[in-house]
Amino acid sequence: MRALMQERQLLISTLIEHAARFHPTVEIVSRTCEGETVRSNYRTLRSRAALIAKALIGLGVKPGDRVGTLAWNTHRHMELYFGVSGIGAVLHTVNPRLFAEQIEYIVNHAEDSVLFFDITFAELVAKLWPSLTTAKTLVAMTDRAHMPAGLEGCLCYEDLVAAEADDLVWPEFPETEASSLCYTSGTTGNPKGVLYSHRSTVLHSFTACASDGLQLSSRDSVLLAVPLFHVNAWGIPYASAMCGAKVVLPGPWLDGKSLFELASAEECTMSLGVPTVWLGLLKYIEENPALDLGQIKIRRVVIGGSAAPRAVIEKLHQKLGAETLHAWGMSETSPLGTIGNLLPKHQSLGIDDQISVRTKQGRAIYGVELQITDGDGVAQPHDGKATGDLKVRGPWVTSGYFKGEGGQVLDENGWFATGDVAAIDPDGYVQITDRSKDVIKSGGEWISSIDLENAAVAHPAVQEAAVIGLPHPRWQERPLLLVVPKADSTATGPEILDFLAGRVAKWWLPDDVVFVDELPHTATGKLQKTKLREQFRDFTFKN
Repeated sequence: MRALMQERQLLISTLIEHAARFHPTVEIVSRTCEGETVRSNYRTLRSRAALIAKALIGLGVKPGDRVGTLAWNTHRHMELYFGVSGIGAVLHTVNPRLFAEQIEYIVNHAEDSVLFFDITFAELVAKLWPSLTTAKTLVAMTDRAHMPAGLEGCLCYEDLVAAEADDLVWPEFPETEASSLCYTSGTTGNPKGVLYSHRSTVLHSFTACASDGLQLSSRDSVLLAVPLFHVNAWGIPYASAMCGAKVVLPGPWLDGKSLFELASAEECTMSLGVPTVWLGLLKYIEENPALDLGQIKIRRVVIGGSAAPRAVIEKLHQKLGAETLHAWGMSETSPLGTIGNLLPKHQSLGIDDQISVRTKQGRAIYGVELQITDGDGVAQPHDGKATGDLKVRGPWVTSGYFKGEGGQVLDENGWFATGDVAAIDPDGYVQITDRSKDVIKSGGEWISSIDLENAAVAHPAVQEAAVIGLPHPRWQERPLLLVVPKADSTATGPEILDFLAGRVAKWWLPDDVVFVDELPHTATGKLQKTKLREQFRDFTFKN
């Protein structure tokens, strides 16, 4: 029997229409590449999104066409989130931190017809422009006074907006149509595109607003430190419109000082970002003891992208009084897969025990199914002890890559292999123990590089740490610890190993410690261990 409910389509345009109607004066605050602060609101965001949408139609953009962006977290970029998808085109956010050759490949593979860019990337775009095969139109995301020189025919964003009348009626189409496209470098070979739908995006937004999700609500002022080009900023632009949260956009200014000042000025209650962002903020706080930490109202910090060291979670609590929501996901999961909210039984625990729970990557949220399997594909128990390859399925999990790259990615039961190795405890909390390619096998036993890194960062002299496995004649592989020391640190390798001795199993202890000035990161802030393994491939252990 067919139900008698109205079949209204779950479209991204409905999110911004809702926000403009029911939260019209809630602020959108943006720092810009021109060095200004722009104060807007949802009513204005809706209007300008519609204006840029009309401009795109005038430029010949049709439903299904890809529209690329090379841009930071600004009000204009957020307008494109709704303006592009709202007319049935596909927003393609390109990571500007990638190498120029990778960006060229991604833009051409996506067949972007229009490319929007922030003025900080004008030189990069000028270099790329002759090699872009499908992009016919360039738009600088600025006003006429700040238009970059040397890009003949480049259009001005503000001119496009000013030329249109605010009378657009958003088109209706099936919710299963594509809305946005993000490329992931977490797979082998060239980056692969993950194509999201309007339906998957709206369903994902409900989870961000749920009490057992990210708890995002109209009471929040959100400092968006995760880039808009990183998996759609973890869905926050859409979820914020759904619930009417204030959004604070830092532009290109993601250093500790800028984030501290912006969080203070805008009374931010929540923020999201990768661990390196929080390391930078905490470093700024530690180097400036005279700061009035009472200015910071942040009470929830969402950390994803890579595992957050326990020391970071502890310091965020100690310095800011903020609780950490550890989350796990990937481009292929939109990205939310698990979120680290505490259960009622944890509320009576001491803070140290609560933090122990928060160091895990959280529990599956409704809509996401998880399992771990051994090398033969046999499901393993969720007892917190067994580890296996983490697999996922759900309505906002990819069923394949754009243009069929990589072939079939789901098994016969619809599971997607994430490439992570994990344990799941009886309460459903996931503990990522490693990437399958990064786990260290020593003497037939597994060593978690993530656990070692987290333990090392707890040392007061360690700013950042990475662990890689290197060949060993007896044990197959042994761990090498690479440490970026804090300024003026005098710590030695033996001191750090002594510190670790009381925190990890003896046979896990690294065979050596090497101090380095910096560690390589991917464009989204993750440790780039492939480079480290290449750099230290000829390293010889002392014993």
